[in-house]
Amino acid sequence: MSELTDEQWKLIEPHLPPPARTGRPRNDDRKTVNGILYVLITGCRWMDMPERHGSHKSVWERHKKWSEKGAWKKVLDALVAKGYSGGKVKVDSLSIDSSTVPAKKGERW
Repeated sequence: MSELTDEQWKLIEPHLPPPARTGRPRNDDRKTVNGILYVLITGCRWMDMPERHGSHKSVWERHKKWSEKGAWKKVLDALVAKGYSGGKVKVDSLSIDSSTVPAKKGERW
């Protein structure tokens, strides 16, 4: 798996939450996103993620926090908007695979 290109990073970076103003500086965001993508694409366990992406615990924690803050939705929305404006994405070419969404017992849509 390859790392994010500069062009890809420029699309993602503005939609990530800013670092805290106080406390210890967080690990490099780009390195962390590459780690998150590595795990999601390969399907490996977080603890099996290559060390070049940083601590697996830190990468997992950041993924969790960013998910809770809606960062990934912002990134996806921005990428889809760019695809629409560039003519690369059309409504009929989008799909959602329900097998990736866990069904909760007793819940209804």
